[in-house]
Amino acid sequence: MAKLGPILYRIFCMLLSFVLLTHSAPETALVTQLPGFSGTFPSKHYSGYVTIDESQGKRLFYYFVESERNPPKDPVVLWLNGGPGCSSFDGFVYEHGPFNFEAAETKGDLPKLHLNPYSWSKVSSVLYLDSPAGVGLSYSKNETDYITGDTRTASDSHAFLLKWFELYPEFLSNPFFISGESYAGIYVPTLAYEVVKGLDAGVKPILNFKGYLVGNGVTDEEFDGNALVPFAHGMGLIPDELFEEVTKECTGNFYNPLGETCENKLQKVYKDVEGLNIYDILEPCYHGSNIKEVTDDRIRLPSSFRQLGETERPLPVRKRMFGRAWPFRAPVRPGIVPTWPQLLDGESVPCTDDEVATSWLNNEAVRKAIHAELESVSGTWELCTDRIRFHHDAGSMIKYHRNLTLKGFRALIFSGDHDMCVPYTGSEAWTRSMGYDIVDEWRPWTSNGQVAGYTQGYANNLTFLTMKGAGHTVPEYKPREALDFYSRFLAGKPI
Repeated sequence: MAKLGPILYRIFCMLLSFVLLTHSAPETALVTQLPGFSGTFPSKHYSGYVTIDESQGKRLFYYFVESERNPPKDPVVLWLNGGPGCSSFDGFVYEHGPFNFEAAETKGDLPKLHLNPYSWSKVSSVLYLDSPAGVGLSYSKNETDYITGDTRTASDSHAFLLKWFELYPEFLSNPFFISGESYAGIYVPTLAYEVVKGLDAGVKPILNFKGYLVGNGVTDEEFDGNALVPFAHGMGLIPDELFEEVTKECTGNFYNPLGETCENKLQKVYKDVEGLNIYDILEPCYHGSNIKEVTDDRIRLPSSFRQLGETERPLPVRKRMFGRAWPFRAPVRPGIVPTWPQLLDGESVPCTDDEVATSWLNNEAVRKAIHAELESVSGTWELCTDRIRFHHDAGSMIKYHRNLTLKGFRALIFSGDHDMCVPYTGSEAWTRSMGYDIVDEWRPWTSNGQVAGYTQGYANNLTFLTMKGAGHTVPEYKPREALDFYSRFLAGKPI
């Protein structure tokens, strides 16, 4: 984008100041209370719909949390969950939203909400968006809009942002970042590309776009598909002999086996890891309802599992796992991307339980409080929906990352190092494949005086980071440490 000269920039700021004095956040979108929470919000909350296509009645739902620190100056960060087909309330409820949710003691009661000391709204304003239409609380009156894909989703999300900033012009000058995880490894760079393309073309240059963050993100068919075998070997899940055999027979090509011998060796790898929780190999995996019904899980679980699900939050991590990613052992390829509900034909995903979010967001009082339309979103809210038919049509994300980083936008690629769904080995490999000079050699990074993971910095503002001991949804497992690296990245400080 061509830079404004000093005089034009001052004129722009004067006009912007005039706009801010005459137009600010819509008071009808203000959230004044939330069922389950009895305290005072530490900052203002807004939620509602933005209509991006009047003729089709296509409306995207958002929840906006102002920064608890300095809203006029702090960054505005868009958050996107993946799936595809999963609501960004996943991030709000289970990861880095302003509240921790405590499960109700009595069936049918609402969860209790407590302030989250590690909310990302401590240092930034966060905009949670349900995208594309048909996901979460977003919808279209024309159901053909539910047949969509990567490029349409990016275009619609860009249209949403342009209209959203018209509604909230006081945030026009704030630094703006895009973030997300899992299949949002596709959403984030494609949307960032749309934003930059719009800025370059002079289309409503209102976004002070600075960069983006991607956690455990789907990126590239080859790199993602080849990540599992070296991950399994590095984690001690398969023996050296099997690793050497499968590497030899498949010639390093694990995602697209070309021969029967290679396929047979891969099946041995899959068999060795099939009993694990794919989202975090350290977490217990409940395989049947009989386990879930046990009131004291210490009776059934080995002693080594007793504390694996514990966090500083009221809910143990293992009770919050759902299919938030392109499914295990199936790298993204062009064409239809089935959602978890479509793949399982209504069966629940092993190791999962999302009762808290489901019970809260399907409560009529909650819907009313957040200005969600009950009659227009097919009734029931689901974390991940089978309402949409989604096409992967954007190809590898590497070209998008290259385009964005070469333009000077900052990128942080972070990964929980115990995720087997989108293993860190794939993300490490593709960031290295960019061919950028290493400007910060591989080293540990610390949080609260402890090694929290490892990081490597590249030229052109590209950083790769691992989170020690975290699974697929990093802020869910390590909220304190996640807030730490998030804060440093937004501030442009070394991690």
